[in-house]
Amino acid sequence: MERIVFDRGEDEIVEKKSRFIGEIVPISSEEEALSYLESVRKKHYNASHHCFAYVLGDKNQLERASDDGEPSGTAGRPILHVLTGEQIRDAIIVVTRYFGGTLLGTGGLTRAYTAAAKAAVDAAKILERRRGLRYRVTLDYTNLGKVQYIAGQMELTTQEVIYAENAQVVILAPEDKGEAFVKKVTDATGGRAQISEAEPVQFGVLDGEVLLL
Repeated sequence: MERIVFDRGEDEIVEKKSRFIGEIVPISSEEEALSYLESVRKKHYNASHHCFAYVLGDKNQLERASDDGEPSGTAGRPILHVLTGEQIRDAIIVVTRYFGGTLLGTGGLTRAYTAAAKAAVDAAKILERRRGLRYRVTLDYTNLGKVQYIAGQMELTTQEVIYAENAQVVILAPEDKGEAFVKKVTDATGGRAQISEAEPVQFGVLDGEVLLL
């Protein structure tokens, strides 16, 4: 499973008067990650620390984390664990700390940075990224209902129905259901439906709406 940030999130926690501001945004490259980090540093130019972690690639091929001057292992690694634990890909979390005058100790820092990172994730819109196939089915109107019924039974998404001389139905199917869909439509229409070659797509579902990515 791959989860991605559809819309950024930001939230903060306060621990013994220290403010921890967590922010999460999607990224597509390491350059984007570093550029965003720099923008946060400029926005919070008088903060004590800007600790961060980011992951890139469908299998987390690139992972980076920084404690930014906090005791080793108390900030960057816990933030990274939030990303990997939530199975979020292609994103960066930056947690900015404004020191409140009280030392938290290593355990307290780890808990605070973890909580701020989780708060950022909770404030964001996260969706599962899936790999699918898009088909355009052209057929006569007598068979339209059959195709729509098959799509509904297989829990596939009907993206569009075009009413012209013949009907056209655009169907989005997960990769593992594409072959079965084509066979069922072919059988149900006696081979009269024209089914386009599968177009690979990536999509996600947010609040019940299917979104192409």
